[in-house]
Amino acid sequence: MDKATPAGLLLGVGLILVSIALGGGGLMPFIDAPSLLIVVGGSIAATLINFPLSDVLSVFSVVKNCFFVKLPEAPEVIAIFSDLATIARRDGLLALESKIEEIDDPFLKRGLEQVVGGGAVEEVSNSMETELAYIEQRHTTGKKIVDSIGAAAPAFGMIGTLIGLVQMLRALDDPSKIGGGMAVALLTTLYGAVVSNLFCIPLAGKLETRSNNETMIRELMISGLRSLIEGQAPTVTQERLLAFLAPKKRSFDIPKAA
Repeated sequence: MDKATPAGLLLGVGLILVSIALGGGGLMPFIDAPSLLIVVGGSIAATLINFPLSDVLSVFSVVKNCFFVKLPEAPEVIAIFSDLATIARRDGLLALESKIEEIDDPFLKRGLEQVVGGGAVEEVSNSMETELAYIEQRHTTGKKIVDSIGAAAPAFGMIGTLIGLVQMLRALDDPSKIGGGMAVALLTTLYGAVVSNLFCIPLAGKLETRSNNETMIRELMISGLRSLIEGQAPTVTQERLLAFLAPKKRSFDIPKAA
């Protein structure tokens, strides 16, 4: 689990609550159902208009990537291919069949199945690159949806502000109704800013980072699969895969195959 995402969200919410508490008056004046309906409901409505329902419903599984890291680290992947290259060099590609069940990553497992099945370099590469392209497309769509909510929330906050101002101006002859209109006018702007700047924009940025990292790991795996089919030596395979890492991150111990 990525601790930075929940820590940042909790810190942001905590700071807002503390500032409200220090200002006096309690939390209740900052809770307004109509304002929340305008911002949250309006943002959801705009998103449903902008994207297909299936994409909107799938955004929850995409956002989980901000909190949970499922990918293996690059050093771990390089160690796996070092092991596989040693076995393939010694016993042939068919010997890798016994290693497939030990692989947890579905993408890498499918690639190894194609390698063991006798797939040519270009066939395996094209197949895996196509799968990677669709992974990137799903990630891009998920990020666009979160960005769309982040863009719509402040806009509906402004709409709520205008609604509140209209209500307030219509009730100038009745001072008891001015407070409700003013609350809607101010709180919708606050809600829109918080939803956009504390939640949507940071989460969209984290999704982009996750997508870039996964793309790099998947490209590394594809390069490793090509090396196996080409019969490259383990040391050559290692050097080929280490090129995906920054120079400062290339110094780690790669375990040898048993």
